[in-house]
Parts: sequence; structure tokens; C-alpha cells
Amino acid sequence: MNPADEIVDVVDESDVVVGQATRRAMRERGLRHRAVYILVFNPGGQLFVHKRTASKDVYPAHHDVAVGGVLASGESYDDAAARELEEELGVRVPLRRLFDLRFEAEGNAVNGVAYSCTTEGPFRLQEAEIESGRFVDLVEVIEWAQREPFCPDGLEVLGLYLDRLQTAARSRSR
Repeated sequence: MNPADEIVDVVDESDVVVGQATRRAMRERGLRHRAVYILVFNPGGQLFVHKRTASKDVYPAHHDVAVGGVLASGESYDDAAARELEEELGVRVPLRRLFDLRFEAEGNAVNGVAYSCTTEGPFRLQEAEIESGRFVDLVEVIEWAQREPFCPDGLEVLGLYLDRLQTAARSRSR
């Protein structure tokens, strides 16, 4: 099946399903949908950053700090995260559910859940979606994102993750 013809759930801001649409119609009409975001770290704390293919339906040829994607109609967030990680990187590892988020920009309205995992691979990159990828120190990611096009929703996830780490560190130091 052509990915544009996949059926996805259309949701409201409270994450209640209000209908279904093809992925193509969802993109064309900017309909709110569900997605998962997975921050993939290696044991040294570096983050896997990849470049999306030019054929992607949103943010083509952009770099991204998270693997993941849109949920199929009726799919749970947890199932979608495991499926996307296996499809995009070819790995099955335990996932840590981090937080829920809402993202909206440039006609891309998402109710999402962020996850993280730790693995070194080896990876089998999904050729239709990922052009290349490598592990990068977080400081380098932040500097790189100021010079190159990155997926804004992935950067939002990373920013929220780093904010939570900083809050936790402050709480422990009191």
C-alpha cells in the first residue's frame, strides 16, 4: 500500500478520535493526528540523528533527532513506537515512555508521545525514509540545528526532554 493511502485517526486536542482520513488527506487538510517520537541514545549518551529522504511527505530532506511516525488507525502509542523503531532502524529494544505532547506548526497538528531508548544497533536504516544517520553529542546537535534544517517537532521533543532533565537535576540538588 502507498503510505499516502494509509488510514489514520483524526483526533481533537484532547486526543479523542473524531474521524479517520487517509494520510494524504490528513496532510493536505492539516488534520490533527497521532504520532510517536523516539530519542535513540547510545550508552555514551550520544543521540542518533538522521537525515530524512527527499520523498518524505512532511519535512523532506530535513535532519531529525527522533525516529517515529504517524499511528495507523486504531493503533496504540506503545505499539506504534515499537513498530516505528523496528521499521526505521531495524531494532527491537525496550522503550521508556517519557511524556505526552501537543505540536502544531505549518499545518502539522500532532498529539504525540515521546519515548527514549538506549542501543548501539547495529541499525538497518529504512531506505524509503532515512538517507543517513549517526550518533552525535548533544552539544553538537544543538549547534547543528542552528545551521541546518531540522524537523521542528523533533526539536520540540528534544527541548522538552532536556527541560525535564534540568528540572530533575535542580530538584536533586536542593
